[in-house]
Amino acid sequence: MKTRITELFGIQHPIIQGGMHFVGFAEMAAAVSNAGGLGIITGLTQRTPEDLAKEIARCKEMTDKPFGVNLTFLPSVNQPDYPGYVKAILDAGIKAVETAGNNPAKWLPPLQEAGVKVIHKCTSVRHSLKAEAIGCDAVSVDGFECGGHPGEDDVPNMILLPRAAEELKIPFVASGGMADARSLVAALAMGAEGMNMGTRFIATKEAPVHENVKLAIVAASELDTRLVMRPLRNTERVLTNAAVERLLQKEKELGPNIKFEDIFAEVAGVYPKIMIDGEMEAGAWSCGMVAGLIHDIPTCKELIDRIMSEAEQIIRGRLEGFLAA
Repeated sequence: MKTRITELFGIQHPIIQGGMHFVGFAEMAAAVSNAGGLGIITGLTQRTPEDLAKEIARCKEMTDKPFGVNLTFLPSVNQPDYPGYVKAILDAGIKAVETAGNNPAKWLPPLQEAGVKVIHKCTSVRHSLKAEAIGCDAVSVDGFECGGHPGEDDVPNMILLPRAAEELKIPFVASGGMADARSLVAALAMGAEGMNMGTRFIATKEAPVHENVKLAIVAASELDTRLVMRPLRNTERVLTNAAVERLLQKEKELGPNIKFEDIFAEVAGVYPKIMIDGEMEAGAWSCGMVAGLIHDIPTCKELIDRIMSEAEQIIRGRLEGFLAA
């Protein structure tokens, strides 16, 4: 399948693995890229630019296919060493970067001067248009269904994707709620030129997370996620557990007076405990509603091959069949 996204990133299939904290290691990115998609190393999971350089080098030992790096620009008192991370990306010759969070305009010139293609993650049409205006090469349009931060507009992809298609000139991929061939075909029908999957890739053989995490996703239904930190306007969709329910109770009791410090125990520093140690009650971790569509733990190649094969069956068989009838 050829789209502007496959052409832009030099990949076989229009499937991108989203940048995920304590998931996007070299093993994950290489497995997706070797299967024909675009694997992504999560930059800020690496504690320093030097660590990121080592992780990129490790990934290059596992694949000769294109892969990218995610850089999320966060508002914080102690800023990560963004110049150092960008330098590590450029020094390694990476040609694809997924940006997220704050406006990446400051970092685009050095990236694009080096021939890096930038895809920015957006949760609204207005942010997508801004990304286009500042010179991003593509956009990942993230619907309300997504795991992690869906923004504050609460617009699901059935509306968000066609709206993006009406407004954007640059190519975009659908993100949030993407799991299988039906997701891909629906995204293409609504104007996207590929899809970005996060939660679905966690439940794969190669994902470098504890088996408990994968089993929790397979066991979950579409009803098992919660929205936390809404009163702080930093909404995050997470898989429910005891810590999440405690957090929601605190939000209810404290109301508009809640501060981040009040929920620190449930949200800060929990990713290593969950993703590495498999302590599933340790705190809040990002997971999409798409968990309800995830029923197995295949290899990345099995997953992507299945998606592309079934997508062709849907397009050539089911959809063309309606026209023939």
